[in-house]
Amino acid sequence: MNLASMSINRPVLATVISIVIILFGVIGFLYLGVREYPSVDPPVVSVTTNYAGANADIIDAQITEPIEASISGIAGIKSMSSISSTGRSNITIEFDLGINMDDAANDVRDKVSGSLRRLPLDIDPPIVSKADADANPILAVLVQSDTRDLLQLSQIGNDLFKERLQTISGVSTVNIWGEKRFAMKLLFDPAKLAAYGLTPLDVQLALNRENIELPTGVMEGRNTEMTIRTFGRLETEEDFNDLIIKDNLGVPIRLRDVGRAQLLPENERSILRGNGGTPQIGIAITPQPGSNYIEIADRVYERIEQIKKEMPDDIKLVYSFDVTTSIRKAIKEVQSTILMAFLRVME
Repeated sequence: MNLASMSINRPVLATVISIVIILFGVIGFLYLGVREYPSVDPPVVSVTTNYAGANADIIDAQITEPIEASISGIAGIKSMSSISSTGRSNITIEFDLGINMDDAANDVRDKVSGSLRRLPLDIDPPIVSKADADANPILAVLVQSDTRDLLQLSQIGNDLFKERLQTISGVSTVNIWGEKRFAMKLLFDPAKLAAYGLTPLDVQLALNRENIELPTGVMEGRNTEMTIRTFGRLETEEDFNDLIIKDNLGVPIRLRDVGRAQLLPENERSILRGNGGTPQIGIAITPQPGSNYIEIADRVYERIEQIKKEMPDDIKLVYSFDVTTSIRKAIKEVQSTILMAFLRVME
């Protein structure tokens, strides 16, 4: 008995089968993942190592080559490439398809750990990470101002936007592109350093010695107990300028004698530029794995509308990109296709 004759002879069974198929279709449609591309992680592992102040030749000879020699014997490697730049080494390892990426990443970590004894002692620990299909931002908004600098915009981005947006359900991280953080920078006059017989290392030792806050215990009485705290941290430009670097026969040599301390951006090598050169930062939203991109974007838009009521008047917002725009169009096409197929069947 084929399906057609069974449906004629047993209409109730045919109706139940049709209802079950429709029910499974509705459930599948409602719980279908909503994202731009399938969640497929590429077989790529990267090793990043930072070595502040080192040029590209030192990075290549002392960091990149020893690490490459250690990880070259791992099974399943398809290709390996590296970039050695000032203060940074980045090695990218591509594995064959079908390799278990968790096992491959663990193998790379083991090999990198074994090569640490051949690397410079004062480098930052190497960071091993595997490529993640969910690590790309889905929405970004630019925060611009004609009257504020990047330091002020970065503070607004952290205090007003990041703290509000990262509490949205489904959001993994909120990154600030072009962020400038405050840092106390010490600017030296080489001639004055030489005149006093000092080097930048002497200043570093003085900072390590003076800019410190240690636990000092407690004071106990008959009925009370108080914790003692000594304030040893340098906070203002004046505090740093008054730092005693060396005592020369009873005459203190302070930082102001060989240079000055100034509150400046920590990173001045990168910047986010827009049309017209208006100072701006970018607020990028990265979703959690398996989350609904459209729901996240809708909630971000709602939260930003609330934030606009508290923003200073000179702040302007411009949406840079939104990957859910193409997803929404694709969903509408799927819905129209289903509707057309249903109407054709009903004819």
